[in-house]
Amino acid sequence: MSEHGPVSDEESIYDDSDTASGKSAVRIASVAALGGFLFGYDSAVINGAVSAIEKKFEVGSASLGFAVASALLGAAAGAVYAGRLADKVGRLSVMKLAAILFFISAIGTGFAQSLWMVVLFRIVGGLGVGAASVIAPAYIAEIAPAGIRGRLGSLQQLAIVTGIFTSLLVDYLLAAAAGSSHDELWLGLEAWRWMFLAMAVPAVIYGLLSTTIPESPRYLIATHKIPEARKVLSTLLGQRNLEVKIDRIQRSLHREDKPSMADLKGPALGLMPIVWIGIGLSVFQQFVGINVIFYYSNVLWEAVGFSEQDSFKITVITSVVNIVTTLIAIATVDKVGRKPLLLIGSAGMAVSLSVMAFVFQTAKIVTVDGEATPQLSDAQGITALVAANVFVVAFGMSWGPIVWVLLGETFPNRMRAAALALAAGAQWVANWVVTVSFPSLRDVSLGITYGIYAVFAVLSFIFVKKWVRETKGMELEDMAD
Repeated sequence: MSEHGPVSDEESIYDDSDTASGKSAVRIASVAALGGFLFGYDSAVINGAVSAIEKKFEVGSASLGFAVASALLGAAAGAVYAGRLADKVGRLSVMKLAAILFFISAIGTGFAQSLWMVVLFRIVGGLGVGAASVIAPAYIAEIAPAGIRGRLGSLQQLAIVTGIFTSLLVDYLLAAAAGSSHDELWLGLEAWRWMFLAMAVPAVIYGLLSTTIPESPRYLIATHKIPEARKVLSTLLGQRNLEVKIDRIQRSLHREDKPSMADLKGPALGLMPIVWIGIGLSVFQQFVGINVIFYYSNVLWEAVGFSEQDSFKITVITSVVNIVTTLIAIATVDKVGRKPLLLIGSAGMAVSLSVMAFVFQTAKIVTVDGEATPQLSDAQGITALVAANVFVVAFGMSWGPIVWVLLGETFPNRMRAAALALAAGAQWVANWVVTVSFPSLRDVSLGITYGIYAVFAVLSFIFVKKWVRETKGMELEDMAD
C-alpha cells in the first residue's frame, strides 16, 4: 500500500527510479532546466549594473525602478503566452524560441545607447524568461517518474539560483577587472555592458542542447502522435506496462476540443479553485521580497555603508547560500513533502524579515548627498547580514524550489500548460510590483519595507496551511481527483 492507496502496476513503473529510465529522465530534465539557468542569469545580471546605469543615464529612483523591473513586464507576457504556444507547437519549440530571445536581449542591452534601449531589450529578455519559467517546470513534470518528480522539478530552481550566482560572480569579476561597473573594460565598452553581453554564451548553449532532448510524451499524445510518444515513453520507462501508461494519459487528456484558457474557468471568481491556489503560491513567492535581495542588494548594502567591492562580495556569498539551500530542498522534497517545507520556510522568512525590519527601523539616520540614509552600527550591520542570509536560507529550501515543483505537477493534464502560464504570469506581475516599488519604498523607510515583506511571509504560512494540498508521490494523471 502507498499513502494514496494500493500500488498499481502503473505506479510501479514510475517508482522504479533506479533503472536506466530514471537516468534518462535526469539527463533530459537537466537540459530542460538550463532554461532556468538563463532565467536566473537574466533576472539577476541587472544587480551589478544598477549603479552604473543610474550614473550613465542620470536617472532617478522611479525611472531606475522601472528600468530594473522592465524585464519582468516581458516575463509576465512571455509566461501567459508560452503555455498557449506550447500547446500549439510543442514544448521544445518554445525552449528554442526562449534561447533566441535571451541572445537578442544580451546583445541589444550590451550595446544600448539610452535608458529606453536598455528597457526595450530587457523586455525582450523578459519574454524569454517568462517562456522558460513556464515551459521548464511543465516539461520536467511531464517526463519525470513520480518517485523522483520533486527532485527533478527542483532542478529548475537549482538552475535558477546557479544562474543568479553565475551572473553575480561575472558582475563582480568584470567590475573588479575594470575598477568599477561603470569604468571601461574591453573594446571601449564599460564593464556593465559586458555583464549583459556574457549572457549570449549560455543562450547559445541552451538553444543547441534543446535539440538533443525529446518532445514531451503527453504533448505528443495530446496531438495524436502515438508512435512518437511510445518511443519517448519506452526510453523513460522501459517496455513494462507501456500501453497501460499511454491509455491512462489518453483518458486524462480525452476531449473533443483543443486545450485553451477556457479550461481554467470555474466557480471561484471565474476560475477553478486549483488555479487560484497556483496563483496564490506564485504571488506569495514574490511578495516576501526575495528578489529585492538579488536585484538591489548591491545598492542596498552600499546605501548602509559598505563599499561597492564589499557589496559585490556580500551578494555573491548570498547567492552561494541560495544554491546550498536549494540542494537541501532537492534532497528532502520527495521524502519530507512539499507542504511541510513550505510551512517551515514561511516561518523562517517571517522571523528573519522581522529582524531586518527592526534593524533598519532603529538605525541612525544620516544625510548623505542630501538624502536621509540609515547608518548601521557594526552590531546592526552584522545582524542585518545574518538575517538577510537566514531569509535566503528559509526561502531557498522551501518557497524557491517547491513553488516551481507544485506549479509543474499540481494541475490536471488537460489544463497544465494554460494554468501554469497564468500562475507564472501572476508571479511575474507580483515580481514587477515588488521590484518597481522598492526604490521608492526604500526612500521612505527600509524598516517599513521589510516589515511589509514580513507580513506577507506570515500570510503565506496561513495560505499554505489552509489551502495547499500535499502532492508527494502522486501521478500526474491523478491530479484531477
